[in-house]
Amino acid sequence: MAKITKDMNLGDVVKKHPESVEVFMMSGMGCAMCHLAPSETIEDGANAHGVDVDKLVKDLNKAIAKK
Repeated sequence: MAKITKDMNLGDVVKKHPESVEVFMMSGMGCAMCHLAPSETIEDGANAHGVDVDKLVKDLNKAIAKK
């Protein structure tokens, strides 16, 4: 199974792993569905929202592992 990393494109992750949207939303990143998502990395979005990117990536990988 592919692993999510902080340098991945946010929009691509949402497209490939719809279950990731809940993780983004719970972390305060409603931007996962915004118009900037296709042009930002997970790290860019996390930094813009003051989210701990390492914790976010860990939570995203847990979510996709459940699928």
